Amino acid sequence: MTTTTQRLLDLAAATPAGHDEDLVLLLREASELYQQGFEDLRDAVAARFAGLATSDVAAAATAAGMPCDVSRDRKELLVLLALAEWEMTPAALAYTEMAEDAARRGVCLIPEE
Repeated sequence: MTTTTQRLLDLAAATPAGHDEDLVLLLREASELYQQGFEDLRDAVAARFAGLATSDVAAAATAAGMPCDVSRDRKELLVLLALAEWEMTPAALAYTEMAEDAARRGVCLIPEE
């Protein structure tokens, strides 16, 4: 069974050989995996901080490099914490590199208007 991280790494490795429509398909699959991986991590972060006061969650987010204060909604604080952690994972780093490589070649999932 392939993990989200392994599949994203595989897709990133395939990106240099992809062209046009193939590259869009690779990028689309990677984007879905990226979102799923982030949601899974967000759920894990929420569970990890479930017993803490909102002020403690805000302090943890600030310590993770996401400056914030207790006036933010708890859900938003948890998203910030998860984002700080997610952006440093091999899966997220692979997706970012993949998307940047595709963009340099003029391929993007967001249609131009």
